[in-house]
Parts: sequence; structure tokens; C-alpha cells
Amino acid sequence: MLVRRLARPMLSAIFISGGIGALRHAQGHEPMTENVKPFLKKIGVPTDDMETLIRANGAVMVGAGALLAIGRLPRLSSLALLVSLVPTTATHDFWAQSDPQAKQMQQIQFFKNLGLAGGLLLAAVDTEGKPGLGYRAKMAGDSLGRSAHTAKLEARLAAANAKSALS
Repeated sequence: MLVRRLARPMLSAIFISGGIGALRHAQGHEPMTENVKPFLKKIGVPTDDMETLIRANGAVMVGAGALLAIGRLPRLSSLALLVSLVPTTATHDFWAQSDPQAKQMQQIQFFKNLGLAGGLLLAAVDTEGKPGLGYRAKMAGDSLGRSAHTAKLEARLAAANAKSALS
């Protein structure tokens, strides 16, 4: 569909651009990671080499963004981008800013990322008009249930026919 062919590259452009920036200038992103370190420590990620983590996040953004842009593994790449967006969004701590201008800039970036997360969620669940796994599993279960019911009826008919043939 034309909308998907246009929307996917548009959605992924910011991730590819940001990922390239993180790969090229990881040390420039390090000061913004202070808000993320406590969360990373809590989930067991070592924070002594933030530059490597920034580059890894950037690589995910470039790779998954490129895959989404060309329509390859769009659901998986959308989920990968969504995961990569979490630490990036956490760096925009508008609630901790005292300068009104800085607060507004951080708030804009934070809510921009929330909007991107919404777009990625939509892309992650887009089955392109094909039935999703839940629907297919339900149909398979219903089909098995109907088959079992039909088998029972046929067994009863066969037993009734055998009984009447013996009489």
C-alpha cells in the first residue's frame, strides 16, 4: 500500500539520522545519559562505558530504521526502535529543569518521542491486512473444535448404523 511505502521511511528517518549522530559523536551524547544511568543499573546494565552503550543504541537505530524504511521485518524493526527510544526519551528530563526555556525545549523533545513511540506501536502491530497471530490461533482452535465435534457426530452415526444393521 502506498501509505506504508511513504510512512515507513518518514518514520524511520529521525532514527537513522539520530543513530548516525550517536555513532559519530557518542562522547557528545554522554552528558545527557546521567538520567538513564540509574535505570540501567537497576536492570543490570553496566554503566562504566556509556560511550559503547550510546554507539550500540545508535547502531540499533540505524539498522532497524533502515529495515523499517525499506519494509523488511517492519514489525520487528519497529519494536527494536521502540526499545531504543526508551533511554533517549528518559534523557529529556523537563520536570527537573529550572530554566523555563530549557524546560520547554526538553518538554518538546520528550513529547516528540512519545509521538514517535505511538507511530512505532502502530507500525509494530500493522499486519498489512493479513490476519494476525491471535486471529489465526483462534481460527485454528475453532477449526479443531469443529473437527472434534464433527468426529463425535460421525462416530454416533456410525454406531447407530452398526446397531441397526445388527438388528
